[in-house]
Amino acid sequence: MKKIVLILLLVASSVSYSQIITDTITSKSLKEKREILISLPESFDKNSKRTYPLLVLLDGDYLMQPFQGAISYGNFWDDLPEMIIVGISQNKNDERFDDCTVEKETGLPEGRGASFFEFIGGDVLPYMENKYGYAPFKVIAGHDLTAGFLNFFLYKDTPLFNGYISISPELPVGMEVNVPNRLSSMEKNVFYYLSVADGDVKKMKEATKVLNQNISEVKNDHLYYKFDEVPNSSHYSLVLHSIPKALYHFFSTYQPISTSEFQEKIVKLESGYVDYLRNKYELSEKTLGIKTPVRINDFRAIEAAIVKNKAMNEFEQLAQVANKYYPKTMLGEYYMARYYEATEDFKRAAKSYQNAFTMEPIGDLTKDMMLEKADELRRQIKK
Repeated sequence: MKKIVLILLLVASSVSYSQIITDTITSKSLKEKREILISLPESFDKNSKRTYPLLVLLDGDYLMQPFQGAISYGNFWDDLPEMIIVGISQNKNDERFDDCTVEKETGLPEGRGASFFEFIGGDVLPYMENKYGYAPFKVIAGHDLTAGFLNFFLYKDTPLFNGYISISPELPVGMEVNVPNRLSSMEKNVFYYLSVADGDVKKMKEATKVLNQNISEVKNDHLYYKFDEVPNSSHYSLVLHSIPKALYHFFSTYQPISTSEFQEKIVKLESGYVDYLRNKYELSEKTLGIKTPVRINDFRAIEAAIVKNKAMNEFEQLAQVANKYYPKTMLGEYYMARYYEATEDFKRAAKSYQNAFTMEPIGDLTKDMMLEKADELRRQIKK
Protein backbone atom coordinates (compact mmCIF):
# COMPACT_ATOMS: atom_id res chain seq x y z
CA MET A 1 0.00 0.00 0.00
CA LYS A 2 2.83 2.40 0.84
CA LYS A 3 4.39 1.71 -2.57
CA ILE A 4 1.09 2.54 -4.30
CA VAL A 5 0.76 5.83 -2.44
CA LEU A 6 4.38 6.72 -3.27
CA ILE A 7 3.80 5.97 -6.96
CA LEU A 8 0.67 8.12 -7.00
CA LEU A 9 2.55 10.99 -5.40
CA LEU A 10 5.31 10.76 -7.98
CA VAL A 11 2.79 10.57 -10.82
CA ALA A 12 0.83 13.54 -9.47
CA SER A 13 3.97 15.61 -9.13
CA SER A 14 5.21 14.82 -12.62
CA VAL A 15 1.81 15.32 -14.29
CA SER A 16 0.59 18.48 -12.63
CA TYR A 17 3.69 20.68 -12.50
CA SER A 18 6.73 21.42 -14.57
CA GLN A 19 10.20 21.81 -13.11
CA ILE A 20 10.99 24.68 -10.78
CA ILE A 21 12.35 27.70 -12.65
CA THR A 22 15.02 29.85 -11.02
CA ASP A 23 14.74 33.52 -11.97
CA THR A 24 15.88 36.90 -10.66
CA ILE A 25 14.13 40.23 -10.17
CA THR A 26 15.93 43.54 -10.18
CA SER A 27 14.25 45.25 -7.28
CA LYS A 28 13.79 49.01 -7.17
CA SER A 29 12.76 48.74 -3.53
CA LEU A 30 15.74 46.68 -2.37
CA LYS A 31 18.16 48.14 -4.93
CA GLU A 32 19.49 44.68 -5.73
CA LYS A 33 18.72 41.50 -7.60
CA ARG A 34 16.72 38.85 -5.75
CA GLU A 35 16.31 35.21 -6.61
CA ILE A 36 12.83 33.80 -7.04
CA LEU A 37 11.62 30.26 -7.76
CA ILE A 38 8.67 29.73 -10.07
CA SER A 39 6.49 26.66 -10.60
CA LEU A 40 3.97 26.65 -13.45
CA PRO A 41 1.16 24.11 -13.97
CA GLU A 42 1.79 21.58 -16.72
CA SER A 43 -1.30 22.91 -18.53
CA PHE A 44 0.03 26.48 -18.50
CA ASP A 45 1.12 26.53 -22.16
CA LYS A 46 -1.87 24.55 -23.41
CA ASN A 47 -4.61 27.13 -22.83
CA SER A 48 -3.68 30.79 -23.31
CA LYS A 49 -7.06 32.00 -22.00
CA ARG A 50 -6.88 30.14 -18.71
CA THR A 51 -5.71 31.90 -15.55
CA TYR A 52 -4.53 30.37 -12.28
CA PRO A 53 -4.54 31.50 -8.65
CA LEU A 54 -1.17 32.81 -7.47
CA LEU A 55 0.65 31.49 -4.39
CA VAL A 56 3.49 33.64 -3.03
CA LEU A 57 5.86 31.79 -0.70
CA LEU A 58 8.12 33.59 1.73
CA ASP A 59 11.00 31.27 2.69
CA GLY A 60 10.38 29.93 -0.79
CA ASP A 61 13.67 28.04 -0.95
CA TYR A 62 12.41 25.48 1.56
CA LEU A 63 8.63 25.86 1.28
CA MET A 64 8.42 25.49 -2.51
CA GLN A 65 8.67 21.72 -2.77
CA PRO A 66 6.24 20.80 0.03
CA PHE A 67 3.64 23.27 -1.29
CA GLN A 68 4.19 22.11 -4.87
CA GLY A 69 3.80 18.47 -3.85
CA ALA A 70 0.59 19.08 -1.88
CA ILE A 71 -0.99 21.07 -4.73
CA SER A 72 0.07 18.47 -7.30
CA TYR A 73 -1.40 15.64 -5.27
CA GLY A 74 -4.64 17.51 -4.54
CA ASN A 75 -5.02 18.45 -8.20
CA PHE A 76 -4.43 14.84 -9.26
CA TRP A 77 -7.69 13.97 -7.44
CA ASP A 78 -9.38 17.23 -8.54
CA ASP A 79 -9.56 18.46 -4.93
CA LEU A 80 -7.32 21.49 -5.50
CA PRO A 81 -6.95 23.79 -8.51
CA GLU A 82 -3.68 24.20 -10.35
CA MET A 83 -1.77 27.26 -9.17
CA ILE A 84 1.16 29.42 -10.21
CA ILE A 85 3.68 29.38 -7.38
CA VAL A 86 6.43 31.94 -6.81
CA GLY A 87 8.85 31.46 -3.95
CA ILE A 88 11.22 34.14 -2.68
CA SER A 89 14.67 32.82 -1.70
CA GLN A 90 15.55 34.08 1.77
CA ASN A 91 17.89 31.54 3.31
CA LYS A 92 21.11 31.34 1.30
CA ASN A 93 22.63 34.18 3.29
CA ASP A 94 20.02 34.42 6.06
CA GLU A 95 18.29 37.26 4.18
CA ARG A 96 15.03 36.50 5.98
CA PHE A 97 16.23 38.22 9.16
CA ASP A 98 16.95 41.54 7.44
CA ASP A 99 13.90 41.11 5.19
CA CYS A 100 11.65 40.91 8.25
CA THR A 101 13.12 43.84 10.19
CA VAL A 102 10.52 45.60 12.35
CA GLU A 103 10.61 48.53 14.72
CA LYS A 104 10.47 47.08 18.25
CA GLU A 105 8.09 49.64 19.76
CA THR A 106 5.57 49.96 16.92
CA GLY A 107 5.91 46.44 15.55
CA LEU A 108 5.87 47.83 11.98
CA PRO A 109 8.36 47.15 9.18
CA GLU A 110 11.29 49.53 9.11
CA GLY A 111 14.47 49.90 7.08
CA ARG A 112 15.17 46.72 5.17
CA GLY A 113 11.84 45.25 6.33
CA ALA A 114 9.89 48.15 4.84
CA SER A 115 11.82 47.78 1.57
CA PHE A 116 11.14 44.03 1.47
CA PHE A 117 7.46 44.68 2.08
CA GLU A 118 7.43 47.02 -0.94
CA PHE A 119 9.44 44.47 -2.94
CA ILE A 120 6.65 41.90 -2.69
CA GLY A 121 3.86 44.24 -3.73
CA GLY A 122 5.83 46.54 -6.03
CA ASP A 123 8.20 44.10 -7.73
CA VAL A 124 7.18 40.45 -7.35
CA LEU A 125 3.45 40.75 -8.08
CA PRO A 126 3.84 43.03 -11.14
CA TYR A 127 6.64 40.81 -12.49
CA MET A 128 4.49 37.68 -12.20
CA GLU A 129 1.45 39.41 -13.69
CA ASN A 130 3.34 40.80 -16.67
CA LYS A 131 5.21 37.58 -17.44
CA TYR A 132 2.61 34.92 -16.63
CA GLY A 133 -0.69 36.52 -15.64
CA TYR A 134 -2.82 35.08 -12.86
CA ALA A 135 -6.38 34.91 -11.54
CA PRO A 136 -7.59 37.47 -8.99
CA PHE A 137 -7.22 35.01 -6.08
CA LYS A 138 -3.80 35.45 -4.44
CA VAL A 139 -2.38 33.65 -1.40
CA ILE A 140 0.74 34.37 0.66
CA ALA A 141 2.38 31.87 3.01
CA GLY A 142 5.29 31.79 5.44
CA HIS A 143 6.84 30.01 8.42
CA ASP A 144 7.80 31.45 11.84
CA LEU A 145 9.49 34.83 11.15
CA THR A 146 7.98 35.20 7.67
CA ALA A 147 4.62 33.86 8.91
CA GLY A 148 4.40 36.86 11.19
CA PHE A 149 5.66 39.29 8.56
CA LEU A 150 3.04 38.35 5.97
CA ASN A 151 0.34 39.73 8.27
CA PHE A 152 1.48 43.26 7.46
CA PHE A 153 -0.35 42.95 4.15
CA LEU A 154 -3.58 42.85 6.15
CA TYR A 155 -2.74 46.28 7.55
CA LYS A 156 -3.18 47.90 4.14
CA ASP A 157 -6.49 49.64 3.39
CA THR A 158 -6.82 47.39 0.34
CA PRO A 159 -4.97 44.13 1.10
CA LEU A 160 -3.06 42.63 -1.82
CA PHE A 161 -3.88 39.03 -0.91
CA ASN A 162 -7.08 37.05 -0.47
CA GLY A 163 -5.54 34.24 1.56
CA TYR A 164 -2.95 34.09 4.35
CA ILE A 165 -1.17 30.94 5.58
CA SER A 166 0.66 31.65 8.82
CA ILE A 167 2.52 28.60 10.14
CA SER A 168 3.87 28.96 13.67
CA PRO A 169 4.32 32.74 13.39
CA GLU A 170 6.78 34.87 15.30
CA LEU A 171 4.54 37.86 15.99
CA PRO A 172 5.79 41.46 16.21
CA VAL A 173 4.39 43.57 19.03
CA GLY A 174 0.69 44.37 18.74
CA MET A 175 -0.06 41.81 16.04
CA GLU A 176 -2.27 39.68 18.31
CA VAL A 177 -4.68 42.63 18.38
CA ASN A 178 -4.07 44.31 15.04
CA VAL A 179 -4.73 41.25 12.87
CA PRO A 180 -8.15 40.45 14.41
CA ASN A 181 -9.11 44.12 14.16
CA ARG A 182 -8.28 44.17 10.47
CA LEU A 183 -10.06 40.87 9.81
CA SER A 184 -13.18 42.18 11.51
CA SER A 185 -13.33 45.15 9.15
CA MET A 186 -12.86 43.24 5.87
CA GLU A 187 -15.62 43.92 3.36
CA LYS A 188 -14.44 41.29 0.88
CA ASN A 189 -13.84 37.59 1.40
CA VAL A 190 -10.58 36.81 3.17
CA PHE A 191 -9.15 33.36 3.99
CA TYR A 192 -6.87 32.94 6.98
CA TYR A 193 -5.10 29.82 8.22
CA LEU A 194 -3.10 29.74 11.46
CA SER A 195 -1.28 26.81 13.02
CA VAL A 196 1.02 25.94 15.88
CA ALA A 197 2.69 22.69 17.00
CA ASP A 198 2.03 21.18 20.40
CA GLY A 199 5.81 20.90 20.73
CA ASP A 200 6.43 24.42 19.44
CA VAL A 201 8.64 27.15 20.84
CA LYS A 202 6.87 28.22 24.05
CA LYS A 203 6.87 31.94 23.34
CA MET A 204 5.51 31.47 19.81
CA LYS A 205 2.94 28.98 20.98
CA GLU A 206 1.55 31.28 23.66
CA ALA A 207 1.38 34.31 21.34
CA THR A 208 -0.25 32.27 18.56
CA LYS A 209 -2.93 30.98 20.94
CA VAL A 210 -3.75 34.54 21.97
CA LEU A 211 -4.00 35.49 18.31
CA ASN A 212 -6.28 32.52 17.67
CA GLN A 213 -8.52 33.42 20.59
CA ASN A 214 -8.89 36.99 19.33
CA ILE A 215 -9.59 35.94 15.72
CA SER A 216 -12.12 33.37 16.93
CA GLU A 217 -14.15 36.19 18.44
CA VAL A 218 -14.33 38.12 15.15
CA LYS A 219 -17.85 38.33 13.72
CA ASN A 220 -17.49 38.80 9.99
CA ASP A 221 -19.27 36.75 7.31
CA HIS A 222 -16.43 37.55 4.89
CA LEU A 223 -13.85 35.76 7.06
CA TYR A 224 -13.03 32.08 6.41
CA TYR A 225 -10.81 31.14 9.33
CA LYS A 226 -9.21 27.89 10.50
CA PHE A 227 -6.80 27.21 13.35
CA ASP A 228 -4.87 24.00 14.03
CA GLU A 229 -2.80 22.99 17.02
CA VAL A 230 -1.12 19.92 15.58
CA PRO A 231 -0.38 17.10 18.06
CA ASN A 232 2.89 15.16 18.04
CA SER A 233 4.61 17.82 15.94
CA SER A 234 7.56 20.17 16.30
CA HIS A 235 8.15 23.70 15.06
CA TYR A 236 9.54 22.26 11.82
CA SER A 237 7.47 19.10 11.22
CA LEU A 238 4.40 21.33 11.64
CA VAL A 239 4.95 22.63 8.10
CA LEU A 240 4.14 19.29 6.45
CA HIS A 241 0.97 18.95 8.53
CA SER A 242 -0.23 22.50 7.94
CA ILE A 243 0.17 22.88 4.18
CA PRO A 244 -2.58 20.45 3.07
CA LYS A 245 -4.87 21.57 5.90
CA ALA A 246 -4.56 25.19 4.80
CA LEU A 247 -5.03 24.47 1.10
CA TYR A 248 -8.03 22.21 1.63
CA HIS A 249 -9.57 24.89 3.86
CA PHE A 250 -9.08 27.65 1.29
CA PHE A 251 -10.38 25.60 -1.62
CA SER A 252 -13.23 23.71 0.07
CA THR A 253 -15.78 25.28 -2.29
CA TYR A 254 -13.72 24.13 -5.28
CA GLN A 255 -13.78 20.46 -4.33
CA PRO A 256 -16.21 17.98 -5.94
CA ILE A 257 -19.19 16.67 -4.01
CA SER A 258 -17.89 14.17 -1.46
CA THR A 259 -19.72 11.21 0.05
CA SER A 260 -20.10 13.05 3.37
CA GLU A 261 -21.40 16.20 1.63
CA PHE A 262 -23.92 14.09 -0.27
CA GLN A 263 -25.13 12.22 2.81
CA GLU A 264 -25.01 15.02 5.38
CA LYS A 265 -26.17 17.98 3.30
CA ILE A 266 -27.68 17.19 -0.09
CA VAL A 267 -29.87 14.15 0.60
CA LYS A 268 -31.29 15.79 3.71
CA LEU A 269 -32.69 18.70 1.69
CA GLU A 270 -36.44 18.66 1.16
CA SER A 271 -36.00 20.28 -2.27
CA GLY A 272 -33.63 22.54 -4.21
CA TYR A 273 -31.06 19.92 -5.22
CA VAL A 274 -30.24 21.66 -8.51
CA ASP A 275 -30.08 25.01 -6.72
CA TYR A 276 -27.53 23.47 -4.36
CA LEU A 277 -25.41 22.47 -7.35
CA ARG A 278 -25.65 25.92 -8.94
CA ASN A 279 -24.82 27.67 -5.68
CA LYS A 280 -21.81 25.43 -5.05
CA TYR A 281 -20.13 26.42 -8.30
CA GLU A 282 -21.22 30.06 -8.12
CA LEU A 283 -19.72 30.31 -4.62
CA SER A 284 -16.43 28.88 -5.89
CA GLU A 285 -16.33 31.44 -8.69
CA LYS A 286 -17.31 34.29 -6.37
CA THR A 287 -14.89 33.51 -3.54
CA LEU A 288 -11.95 32.10 -5.52
CA GLY A 289 -12.38 33.64 -8.96
CA ILE A 290 -12.15 30.16 -10.47
CA LYS A 291 -14.58 29.16 -13.24
CA THR A 292 -15.00 25.39 -13.28
CA PRO A 293 -17.47 23.40 -15.42
CA VAL A 294 -19.81 21.34 -13.27
CA ARG A 295 -18.18 17.95 -12.89
CA ILE A 296 -19.99 14.93 -14.37
CA ASN A 297 -19.81 13.10 -11.03
CA ASP A 298 -21.50 16.09 -9.38
CA PHE A 299 -24.33 15.85 -11.91
CA ARG A 300 -24.70 12.20 -11.03
CA ALA A 301 -24.72 12.99 -7.31
CA ILE A 302 -27.59 15.46 -7.77
CA GLU A 303 -29.35 12.95 -10.01
CA ALA A 304 -29.10 10.35 -7.23
CA ALA A 305 -30.51 12.80 -4.67
CA ILE A 306 -33.43 13.66 -6.97
CA VAL A 307 -34.30 9.99 -7.45
CA LYS A 308 -33.84 9.11 -3.77
CA ASN A 309 -36.15 11.93 -2.67
CA LYS A 310 -38.60 11.49 -5.56
CA ALA A 311 -38.18 15.09 -6.70
CA MET A 312 -38.32 14.10 -10.37
CA ASN A 313 -39.58 17.53 -11.50
CA GLU A 314 -36.05 18.86 -10.82
CA PHE A 315 -34.70 16.90 -13.78
CA GLU A 316 -35.90 19.73 -16.03
CA GLN A 317 -33.70 22.21 -14.12
CA LEU A 318 -30.79 19.78 -14.16
CA ALA A 319 -31.13 19.54 -17.94
CA GLN A 320 -30.76 23.32 -18.18
CA VAL A 321 -27.50 23.22 -16.21
CA ALA A 322 -26.24 20.32 -18.35
CA ASN A 323 -26.99 22.20 -21.57
CA LYS A 324 -25.13 25.24 -20.27
CA TYR A 325 -21.89 23.38 -19.60
CA TYR A 326 -22.05 20.46 -22.04
CA PRO A 327 -24.29 21.61 -24.93
CA LYS A 328 -22.86 19.16 -27.49
CA THR A 329 -23.34 16.11 -25.30
CA MET A 330 -26.38 13.95 -24.58
CA LEU A 331 -26.49 14.92 -20.91
CA GLY A 332 -29.20 17.59 -21.22
CA GLU A 333 -31.48 15.45 -23.39
CA TYR A 334 -30.97 12.51 -21.04
CA TYR A 335 -32.24 14.55 -18.08
CA MET A 336 -35.17 15.91 -20.10
CA ALA A 337 -36.09 12.31 -20.92
CA ARG A 338 -35.98 11.48 -17.20
CA TYR A 339 -38.27 14.47 -16.57
CA TYR A 340 -40.78 13.40 -19.23
CA GLU A 341 -40.75 9.83 -17.95
CA ALA A 342 -41.57 11.08 -14.45
CA THR A 343 -44.53 13.09 -15.82
CA GLU A 344 -45.62 10.02 -17.87
CA ASP A 345 -45.17 11.88 -21.14
CA PHE A 346 -43.59 8.82 -22.73
CA LYS A 347 -43.66 10.09 -26.31
CA ARG A 348 -41.54 13.13 -25.42
CA ALA A 349 -39.32 10.96 -23.26
CA ALA A 350 -38.67 8.61 -26.18
CA LYS A 351 -38.00 11.60 -28.44
CA SER A 352 -35.46 13.01 -25.96
CA TYR A 353 -33.66 9.68 -25.73
CA GLN A 354 -33.63 9.56 -29.54
CA ASN A 355 -32.17 13.09 -29.66
CA ALA A 356 -29.55 12.07 -27.12
CA PHE A 357 -28.55 9.19 -29.41
CA THR A 358 -27.43 11.73 -32.04
CA MET A 359 -25.22 13.65 -29.62
CA GLU A 360 -21.81 13.06 -28.03
CA PRO A 361 -21.57 10.43 -25.25
CA ILE A 362 -20.44 11.69 -21.86
CA GLY A 363 -19.49 9.95 -18.64
CA ASP A 364 -21.20 6.55 -18.53
CA LEU A 365 -23.95 7.65 -20.95
CA THR A 366 -23.63 5.85 -24.31
CA LYS A 367 -25.45 5.83 -27.63
CA ASP A 368 -26.50 2.20 -27.08
CA MET A 369 -28.04 3.15 -23.75
CA MET A 370 -30.05 6.00 -25.28
CA LEU A 371 -31.26 3.81 -28.14
CA GLU A 372 -32.32 1.00 -25.78
CA LYS A 373 -34.26 3.43 -23.57
CA ALA A 374 -36.00 4.99 -26.58
CA ASP A 375 -36.98 1.55 -27.96
CA GLU A 376 -38.21 0.41 -24.55
CA LEU A 377 -40.50 3.45 -24.24
CA ARG A 378 -41.85 2.96 -27.78
CA ARG A 379 -42.74 -0.63 -26.95
CA GLN A 380 -44.44 0.58 -23.77
CA ILE A 381 -46.46 3.19 -25.73
CA LYS A 382 -47.72 0.52 -28.20
CA LYS A 383 -49.03 -1.57 -25.35
